[in-house]
Amino acid sequence: MQRKAYRLKAGNVRNLKIITESLPDPTADEVTVEIKAIGLNFADIFAIWGLYSATPKGEFTPGLEYSGVIAKVGTNVTNVKPGDRVMGVTRFGGYCTHLNIGFQYVIPLPDDWSFEEGAAYLVQVLTAYYGLTNLGGLEKGHTVLIHSAAGGVGTLANRIAKKMGAFTIGTVGSPAKLDLLKQEGMDRSIVRGDDFAKKLDEALDGRELNMVMECIGGKILKQGFAKLAPQGRSVVYGAAQYASSGDRPNYLRLLWMFLRRPMIDAQQLAEDNKGILGFNLIYLYEKAELLHELLEEIKALEIGKPRVGHVFEFEKLPDAVRLFKSGKTTGKVVVVV
Repeated sequence: MQRKAYRLKAGNVRNLKIITESLPDPTADEVTVEIKAIGLNFADIFAIWGLYSATPKGEFTPGLEYSGVIAKVGTNVTNVKPGDRVMGVTRFGGYCTHLNIGFQYVIPLPDDWSFEEGAAYLVQVLTAYYGLTNLGGLEKGHTVLIHSAAGGVGTLANRIAKKMGAFTIGTVGSPAKLDLLKQEGMDRSIVRGDDFAKKLDEALDGRELNMVMECIGGKILKQGFAKLAPQGRSVVYGAAQYASSGDRPNYLRLLWMFLRRPMIDAQQLAEDNKGILGFNLIYLYEKAELLHELLEEIKALEIGKPRVGHVFEFEKLPDAVRLFKSGKTTGKVVVVV
């Protein structure tokens, strides 16, 4: 089978090039997926730039999330068959037209979901749910601060938190995104700026802040952490402050921001009785059984379809990456194949 795939040597978005190559038949425990849609994630950006520690060495194909149709199955595969509509995750390699992947990493796509919606779900919902529950310990009556609340993770985190009986405060980088937060039922909304700490106080209005879904970093991370109540937790799953508009990293800016990053004193954590935790989805990828357990728990919450905000053609994938890292998007950025 011939496939098309984007490959690059990390460092610059302009390095992304489409190649045509042969794809072998799936092994006994693999399936071949004909990709119909690809979901973009911030981990893709940092991998493309070579700033993600898990980035493969040398040339590689980025991409963590996809949906499509089963084209072939290995001899040991019984959970899916050719023609089945699926969505899935992979540890890189998703920017392509066909993919071989272990059978445990494909999930049936609901009949009433589009391929675009399928490619907009798994990474976001697993990040949101694992962060809120397994790490954040979110409970009914808690107040949670959700950054980048108009994005893929943010919208689903809000829905999950509301289902669990929490009070949600969402932040965005632009006033243009506030209407979406209202549509999603966010209890309070904040446009991040120099007055963020003051706005957070106003949004809390006397409530305790029990948890932060943190993906910005820098001063915003520090100010949110300072507002946490005793036994509060900040869950760090990203650092959007390091993104920039260019095709390659601004290394001087990155160095300046890195040197000025917040420092958390472990002894002070004990005295203040609050905590900070971090994770990335590669951890869950290595634990397929846990991934499926979490998805069953999420299914029971009935949080609805993910929000697809922007759709690009496969040949325009680099442009999709550029828009995604600009911070001007809402919902999920998806590429159709």
